[in-house]
Amino acid sequence: MADLALTSGPAVPRRDVAARQTRGFGTILVAWMLMLPAIVTYVLMILLPLVAVLALAFTDYEFGAPGFRFIGLDNFAEMLGDRTFGASIRNTLVYSLFVVPLSIGIALLLAVLIEAGARGRAFFRAVFFLPVVSLTVAMATAWQYLLHPSIGPLNAVLRDLGLGTPNWLGASEWVLVSLGFIGVWENVGFNLVLFLAGLTAIPRDLYAAAEIDGVRSGWSKFWLVTWPMLGPTLLFVLIITMTRAIRVFDTVQTLTQGGPNNASEVLLRTIYQEAFHYFRFGYSAAVTLVFLAIVLALMLVQTRLIDRRVHYG
Repeated sequence: MADLALTSGPAVPRRDVAARQTRGFGTILVAWMLMLPAIVTYVLMILLPLVAVLALAFTDYEFGAPGFRFIGLDNFAEMLGDRTFGASIRNTLVYSLFVVPLSIGIALLLAVLIEAGARGRAFFRAVFFLPVVSLTVAMATAWQYLLHPSIGPLNAVLRDLGLGTPNWLGASEWVLVSLGFIGVWENVGFNLVLFLAGLTAIPRDLYAAAEIDGVRSGWSKFWLVTWPMLGPTLLFVLIITMTRAIRVFDTVQTLTQGGPNNASEVLLRTIYQEAFHYFRFGYSAAVTLVFLAIVLALMLVQTRLIDRRVHYG
């Protein structure tokens, strides 16, 4: 009886208990070993850079300088009087307010039309998803030609119609609108694929039940069945699109470099310029913290306001 463990149930041999403990320890060890690459990557690629940014934001560190000093909130106070930073905040918000609703609305409309069609679904998915898989710089070059004030096809058509020919990327009043339409073009395909996935996941039985209850028109079915069941997808698309819009950089850097007169300056480009053009890493880190705070605030507002109305059934 000495080798039996005392338990509330039947007696278990002590060697069996030890074997179970050994297997449990081995399982835990294997689990940690499998998680180790992800943990190391997270620490090196996300956590440590974030800590470094947080620390540098309160210093006057400049790349190549022999040292730096702690300056408290001076970098954040400088932002209040920085016209370039103010322009980048304003342009980023205007760009996002233009791109997000248009790209989501157009994508949802196209997704409903494609899903309702009997043929050509795969073809249309590929066509509209093409901008997502294309190189941004190459597409920006194509847009630069299309929107060229003198040799661009768009202005050629407007000239033939007897209309005005704006300098789409060179005039302060048109540059942000032009970049906004390019942003919509970039995001529609990505959102379209997500909406198509969400529409496919809606049970067909719900539409049949709606018809039994007297719902006949497609518009009524959309509002009573499709829209509520598409709630989780819509929330995800909204968060992803807002994030993509706020961190716009490639098209601005390639097409306008923030001009003319900072009319297309955006937050990520301001961060890039301060860090890698003026080498003011401390000030750039402070702008980065403001950027992250704006993103987190917008995400929290979206999830708090919309998640309550989302139907997850």
